[in-house]
This record gives sequence, C-alpha cells and structure tokens, in this order.
Amino acid sequence: MGNEELFVSLASLICEPARAKMLWNLLDGRAYTASELAIVSDISATSASNHLSKLLEGDIIKLEVQGRHRYYSFSRPEIAYVVESLANLATDKHKESINLNRSETGIRFCRTCYDHLAGYVGVKLAEALEQNKLLIKTASGYDVSAKGWRFFGEFQITKNDFSKSRRQLTRQCLDWTERKPHLAGQLGAALFKKMLEKKWFKNVRFSRELIVTFKGHEELYKLLGIKLQ
Repeated sequence: MGNEELFVSLASLICEPARAKMLWNLLDGRAYTASELAIVSDISATSASNHLSKLLEGDIIKLEVQGRHRYYSFSRPEIAYVVESLANLATDKHKESINLNRSETGIRFCRTCYDHLAGYVGVKLAEALEQNKLLIKTASGYDVSAKGWRFFGEFQITKNDFSKSRRQLTRQCLDWTERKPHLAGQLGAALFKKMLEKKWFKNVRFSRELIVTFKGHEELYKLLGIKLQ
C-alpha cells in the first residue's frame, strides 16, 4: 500500500464520527472499557466493539487485559498529537485569539493532552521555559540547555532517563485553544508527571480538566515567574 492509500485509510479510521468521539475522550491519557467508550460515543455496545476492532487493526489504539476487564488506549503518543492537531481546525481562530475574560478554570485554562500539560497553563509553562533559557525552540521541538538540565534535575529528571527510548525527547504540540505550542514528548510527559506527584495540579473526575492548586500557583511563580490570572 502506498503513502496516499495509507493516509486515506488512516484518515477514514480517525474521522468517522463515532470513532472520533472515542479518540477525543482518550486524549485524557486514561484507558477505557468498550462500554465506557460506547456511552461517550452514544452508540450501542455492539457498534462500539466493531469500531474498536477497526481501530485496533489500524494500530490506532491498543488493548490491555486486566482480569475480566479489557481497556483501550492510544497505541502510541503520535496518535494523540494527530487528534489534538485536528482540533485546531474545529475552532474559530479569531474568537479564540481574543479572550480578555479568561476563566481560571475549565478545559481551555488547564487540561491534559494525552500525557502532558496543555491549555493556557501549558502554553505559559512552555513560554516560561524558553524565556528562562531552559529550552531553546527548534523547527518542531526544543533543545534543552545545560541550565535546563540542571533545572529538570531538581525534579529528578535527567538526560539518562531518556537514552533508551525512541520517542521524541521534546515536541512542540500546537495547543488547539491557545494557537501556540505547549511542551510534549518524553520531557513534557516526565515533567507533568512530576508536577502531579508534587500536587501542583489536581485532576477533575471524568474530565481532561486540571485544577491548579495553591501550591502549584506558588511554585510556578517562584521557579519560573509564571503568574496565572
């Protein structure tokens, strides 16, 4: 199968309405059962099973079995990037770029994008890492400066942690609400995990939304000069 045929096949898998709803909900980075994905897609369990089989065959998702339960999640991070990128086509650029009354809560303010931080807060974090010369923007990702590795070392994140993985270390993931990049890739995922462990953010149940805790506000300002509204 040539590149054109592969593209058409993948596009048809991802963009079918019911499957698109399933993939959108998987963006929170968690694994879901077929029944849960059927509910969010508003389809029957039988129909959901058929759709999931096609996504599995196309290597869009993967299946993990734990006892009697079967859980579905993205097969690899690149799938999440594609789904998030498609969302950039679904919003009005002009309206999204003018937001003088931004709320400090909600999915646009702070959310997960698969395994890393997104939304207004995610973009502010990426910008602050650049402004503090910890990251240097490249064509599609970031280079980590010596100063940057010292900074990440404070989170027990070192260069050696990523030496055996083929996943891209850093990636500019275009934020679908902010129209600016946030930090993705291995480093983005590792940093977000550490910030969650330090209780800078709190998950909102059944949602991709994150709450920035009081400690999170304090630490982001102290370490990076990020002052959230």
